[in-house]
Amino acid sequence: MPHTLQTCAHHELIIKKSRFIACVQPMADRAGAQAAVVALRGRHPQAAHVCWALLAGGQSAAVDDGEPSGTAGRPMLDVLRHQDLEGVLATVVRYFGGIKLGAGGLVRAYTDSVAQALLGAEKVAIVRHAQLRCTAPYAQEGLIRRELEAAGATLLEVVHGDAVVFAFSLAEADAPALVARLNEAGHGRIGWLGAET
Repeated sequence: MPHTLQTCAHHELIIKKSRFIACVQPMADRAGAQAAVVALRGRHPQAAHVCWALLAGGQSAAVDDGEPSGTAGRPMLDVLRHQDLEGVLATVVRYFGGIKLGAGGLVRAYTDSVAQALLGAEKVAIVRHAQLRCTAPYAQEGLIRRELEAAGATLLEVVHGDAVVFAFSLAEADAPALVARLNEAGHGRIGWLGAET
């Protein structure tokens, strides 16, 4: 199950006089990530590099910011993927200490910086929800309300017309069991209007 982060977490490494300041934080999209990086550059104007990686579905990105290609952003992104994260931005500010680390040393430095920051981060599971709609006779309205509450579903809308139409959401994993319970309790009088996730 994918996770995201509750809040920001930081870690700092010193490797051969270079200072690596890592931050991992929840981030939904690339525009937000770019704004966070601009703000970080403003706080660290003397930094040699501000490298970053965003893992957010189709908006994911990996930026080396002047480091040799593939030595910063991509390894940082790999750390996020390895930990099954989603909606997370990792940034590393580097102050150059005058000693070159080589490609392997840079990969290790950026990877370790992000991994150490993640050790201090509070992770939360991402629960995917399904939205369902059904119709039922008025006589079954109370039954459906009780079943939805017992299943932990969120009631989104109730429309009273020729029948009662319910729109609700709940965790995807719990949806099949609730549908089966409602079908059984409703004795075939509950109609389903489709589902979307």
